[in-house]
Amino acid sequence: MKNLKLTFVVLFLLSSIMGFAQVDPSRSLQYYRPVGKAGINVFETSKNDTIGYDGFRVRVGGDFALQFQGLSHENSIIGDPLVDLGSNFNLPTANLNIDAQLADGMRMHLRTYLSSRHHTEAYVKGGYLQFDKLDFIEEGFLSGLMEIATIRVGMDQINYGDAQFRRSDNAMAIYNPFVGNYIMDAFTTEPFLEVTLQPADWILVAGVTNGRLNQSPIKGDDGFVFFSKVGWDKQMNDDLRLRLTGSLYSSSEKGTRDYIYNGDRAGARYYNILATEAAGGSDFDPRFNPRFAYHTAVQINPFVKFKGLEFFGVYEVSSNGDDAVGGSFTQVGLEGLYRFGVSEQWYLGARYNSVEGEVSDVAATQEISRFNLGGGWFMTDNVLMKLEYVNQEYSGAGYTNTKYQDGKFNGIVIEAVIGF
Repeated sequence: MKNLKLTFVVLFLLSSIMGFAQVDPSRSLQYYRPVGKAGINVFETSKNDTIGYDGFRVRVGGDFALQFQGLSHENSIIGDPLVDLGSNFNLPTANLNIDAQLADGMRMHLRTYLSSRHHTEAYVKGGYLQFDKLDFIEEGFLSGLMEIATIRVGMDQINYGDAQFRRSDNAMAIYNPFVGNYIMDAFTTEPFLEVTLQPADWILVAGVTNGRLNQSPIKGDDGFVFFSKVGWDKQMNDDLRLRLTGSLYSSSEKGTRDYIYNGDRAGARYYNILATEAAGGSDFDPRFNPRFAYHTAVQINPFVKFKGLEFFGVYEVSSNGDDAVGGSFTQVGLEGLYRFGVSEQWYLGARYNSVEGEVSDVAATQEISRFNLGGGWFMTDNVLMKLEYVNQEYSGAGYTNTKYQDGKFNGIVIEAVIGF
């Protein structure tokens, strides 16, 4: 009863503190994913040329997220006990976003993490330059091609998989219906060149990176990454939308390590999970990284929205590129939501997520499963309150004699988010 009362008090306080909004001015930018509620279920930016260019302009925005965490954890290892977890607030996180319309069909994006779990100091997450027209070369240059083409170049996240469009990017958590991201979180910021074609209802993506998270001219890491996506996305009628995509990520053997599941330097959302008194913990638990030096990964994502009902799925396989060592992991994600209210400002939902596999052909199996049950309320288009129950468990002989042996955590997390 005490915890229940505390939960309601926290909900009231967060609602009072965060109950302000800024009107989203994103309509002033071309080929742009709206910030806030309007950006939900937007994947690649549209090729609809609905905003005229009237000169250089800059948009400054921000993201803020704060969680109240009430989790408990346990394992079966004796000798280095887990730290005691209480119920309290986590470190607030914040982003600064700058977007500039540089020319007709040319836009720049830059995101800075002002505060994150892994780095409390401010640092640049990344940015990119996006071209939807090439009129800066010559008016009408390749206009036929650019009616369906988008070119992105920069040092930022790459378009592998669709789960990235529903994840929390540090404080930018307004697109994520839950608090945490997927266990095997495919996200990295690397120097890249990416071309997207959207003829009719089809999506075709191809891109390359050097596979590095931290850049250096010193020889020794000459890796190369190719990624691509093929998909179909159609609004069948006023009530039904169908989308299905398949993505490929392939890194070369010249890379010293692969960052696709270890590229988010902000840290994981659930704090101090399975941290021990002597050894401590990781800012990235309870995510999972296969740690293959180079690999091939495939992610398939179905998405269905029928009126207020919404389904999103993840089927992903990551295989070690070193055939002599072997090893692979499979991830499954099933997410169902029901959005309701006059403007679908309320939602209830559940997510199941599991990862299973081996780090090599001779290693024992590792299994992780997570279940989320929760809901949210868009107080305004730019302010979201979330409440969820989470339960995650570790099993398999691969975790024997580690802190994850029979590891488990569960409890309630409340998150308040502002994005403008």
